[in-house]
Amino acid sequence: MTFARPSSRLLDLLRGDEPVLVLTGAGISAESGLATFRGPGGIWEGHEPGSLATPEAFARDPLTVWRFYAWRRARALAARPNAAHEAIAALERRSGEFLLATQNVDGLHARAGSRRVVELHGTLWRLRCSADGSEREDLREDLGPLPPRCACGALLRPAVVWFGEALPAEAFGSAIRAAERARLVLVIGTSGLVHPAASIPVAASRSGAWVVEINPESTPLSEIADERLAGPAAGVLPAVLEAAFGAQEAHR
Repeated sequence: MTFARPSSRLLDLLRGDEPVLVLTGAGISAESGLATFRGPGGIWEGHEPGSLATPEAFARDPLTVWRFYAWRRARALAARPNAAHEAIAALERRSGEFLLATQNVDGLHARAGSRRVVELHGTLWRLRCSADGSEREDLREDLGPLPPRCACGALLRPAVVWFGEALPAEAFGSAIRAAERARLVLVIGTSGLVHPAASIPVAASRSGAWVVEINPESTPLSEIADERLAGPAAGVLPAVLEAAFGAQEAHR
């Protein structure tokens, strides 16, 4: 499959030492087999997933919500990072000032080797006490009896951002600061429909960054992108890095 050729401006920015921001959404994980909330067939045991991703659903039926998230954790563990995840990790290793801001909660970026990451919507791999808000990492495949409980006796919940909740202030603030400093912003696999995450590339564009969208379909962010590379990220992004650095150097 052939893809649109990256611009000379994009290649120069990749080869340079300018600050880089990458924003990823559900589309990059979909290429690893993880369905998106907004895609077709988005039903789990008769439930529309978005109806379970709310504080109200957890208060009403924590067991059903936790069964859904246990299923999501199992699917995330079974998935493998794809070539786009790996290319982003390779770009981080080559870059000086770099930040990856992801809307995904599956942990695939970390498994691919990304380290300078902010998780805008939280992660499946941390649990939060519903009483005091404290969090702890939990990478187990099996959480045991559901719903899990904290040592204090209160229910634990997934440390993810549910519909109606605010993004973590520290994570969002880091992403906005990176957007205002970045000279290159790659927007990969995001619908551009979820706010306030969708405001990050807008802030970057207003600050003069070169914004590149990588997505099979046009999105509301296409209008502000300086460059659009249509296609699946697992094909487009490795090809872009190879064009910038050569086949042998791209994944160094």
